[in-house]
Amino acid sequence: MKQRLSPATQQHLVLTPQLRQAIRLLQLSAAELEAEVAEAVASNPLLDWQDNGGPVDSSADPAAGSASPEPGASGDIEPAPDDRWEPDADQWQAPGGAPAGRDDGSELEQPDTEESLQDHLLWQLHLGHFSPRDTRIGIALVDAIDDDGYLREDLSTLAASLRPDLDTCAEEVLPVLRRIQQFDPVGVGARDLGECLRLQLQALPADTPARALALAIAAGPLQQLPKLGIDGIRALLGCPPAAAETAVQLLRTLDPRPGAQHGALPAGSYIRPDCVAWRQRGLWQVALAAGALPRVAIQRDYQQMIRHANAGDADYLRGHLQEARWLLKGLEARADTLLRVVRWLVRGQAAFLEFCPQALRPLTLRSVAAELGLHESTVSRAIARKYVRTPRGTLALRDFFASGIGTDDGGSASSTAIQDRIRQLVAGENPRKPLSDARLADTLKAEGVPVARRTVAKYREALQIPASHERMRIG
Repeated sequence: MKQRLSPATQQHLVLTPQLRQAIRLLQLSAAELEAEVAEAVASNPLLDWQDNGGPVDSSADPAAGSASPEPGASGDIEPAPDDRWEPDADQWQAPGGAPAGRDDGSELEQPDTEESLQDHLLWQLHLGHFSPRDTRIGIALVDAIDDDGYLREDLSTLAASLRPDLDTCAEEVLPVLRRIQQFDPVGVGARDLGECLRLQLQALPADTPARALALAIAAGPLQQLPKLGIDGIRALLGCPPAAAETAVQLLRTLDPRPGAQHGALPAGSYIRPDCVAWRQRGLWQVALAAGALPRVAIQRDYQQMIRHANAGDADYLRGHLQEARWLLKGLEARADTLLRVVRWLVRGQAAFLEFCPQALRPLTLRSVAAELGLHESTVSRAIARKYVRTPRGTLALRDFFASGIGTDDGGSASSTAIQDRIRQLVAGENPRKPLSDARLADTLKAEGVPVARRTVAKYREALQIPASHERMRIG
């Protein structure tokens, strides 16, 4: 046996500061993004608004006069040459929007619904492959999660609250909780701060610097960290000072309140569509809405000053220049991911946009992620609190997703389509002889959708339609 050295090429994904920033920017709504960029412009002398007039005026129409996208020969949704986006390395502005004279989706609108953290979690729960029993446990868990994203209730107490309808125990509840803890936002469903931070650390690549040490701190002396400091942690865990410093810095980048980012919108709040979709020559086109992304650039004058400044000033300016470039790259990555996802959704759910909710086909985060080569969490962040203006109105991107039920012809029908059909059947029923859940189920089965009576009842309740005896009208 001889020892020898041989070169080898390996790829490692390291969660760099700019990658963490890109992930954060992706999950922000359009309004939150503008506030984030405004704060960056205020604190970074090398950043300035592209039009030198502050945040983009959402009532303006910067897309006016832009060319219309031409359909590609393959029928895919592609931007026109004028809409193709090749940003300068030191500036960022949104790609061209909808054609001139067309509604560009830039104006503020009042949302139809307010998405709370529970709404966001239940949406993921119903899209997951949970058994009916686990779904009921999952709903109870989601209801018990507070606005910060923590589960404060003991599992045994929660299991007891499900009786007598569901005879379960803490040991059966725990596996369901573990699955919910994999939902977006990362860290949700934790029972204490340590578990919250561990969930976020476990979601990072295994080769993230100091990840293992940060996990050890989160699992042990986390509460003692303010008292012990870096030196105390180093002595307690027996690690080098540099490793302890890196681990603590990694912990500080995590979110101790992951649920707060999904708080319900206050009454009277407004949304700004992130994208706009329209039909042109029989094909669906998608572009970023005008004003959906703040337009910022790097100050050339300050950048040139670095060459002539003294060492201290030069280091100060270089640090801010790096931060500015990270922000621009993060905006670029956000726009690219958002456009990819929305184009795929619009193309895949074209029938839903052209006809009615009944044409919405089953679609899950997993299937979209697989088609686009993205992680499920990336797709989830990309659609969270994002909206697209369409001829059917402004829709939340989550409206394009629906779980499915197999049909007799070998296909599948989305839960949204089934709910819409139930609404139609109830609207056309004889008020003196309203349709029971069993009769609704029989009708759907006759139409090729084998759905159980209890499923019909669940959908009817979700539509806020009273039971048949409550809908009966005499005279």
